[in-house]
Amino acid sequence: MTAEYRYDVDVLHLLVSPAHAYFGRAREGAADVPTTDAKQAELVAGKGIVGDRFFGKAAHMDAAVTLFAMEALESIAAELDAGPFDPLLTRRNVVLRGVELAPLLGHEFVIESGGDEVRLKAGRPAHPCAWMDQMLAPGAHKAMRGRGGVRCQVIAGGLLHRGPAVLVSPIPLDPGKAGEANVLRPSRLP
Repeated sequence: MTAEYRYDVDVLHLLVSPAHAYFGRAREGAADVPTTDAKQAELVAGKGIVGDRFFGKAAHMDAAVTLFAMEALESIAAELDAGPFDPLLTRRNVVLRGVELAPLLGHEFVIESGGDEVRLKAGRPAHPCAWMDQMLAPGAHKAMRGRGGVRCQVIAGGLLHRGPAVLVSPIPLDPGKAGEANVLRPSRLP
């Protein structure tokens, strides 16, 4: 039997947006696109979040859902002596409190919320874009490096709910490191 580690977390935000606000908009500025901070989101295996800009896009099947730690955003704000920042401006789909995300790269894990569960696989880091300097504060792009969250594939879909949740991990995590920058070296990847 595989080891299982359970962490109480809070799903603070569920961003669902049918269009890109920053991608490909260097000259025009950020787009004013409809964005929902949903109470719940439907995740579909192999496709992503129903209604989101990455849903069913072949290039993003292995990274259609982004997870981000609120502690990382708070650390960035403190380092830049700015904020508080609106986490929705990071354009991450799922903003969590209470979990270190970087060690999950390469692993499948479960989020249990509202009586439902979804299974995800963290495939790669969610690197920040240069827009963070404009949308959050000067220096935010650099400060967010190594703590921009993880991009995940939906392995088994279901509903994800805002509020108290449990993250079930196959590896031990350190919630106290949720806000720290993590520069992954090849030897750390599973």
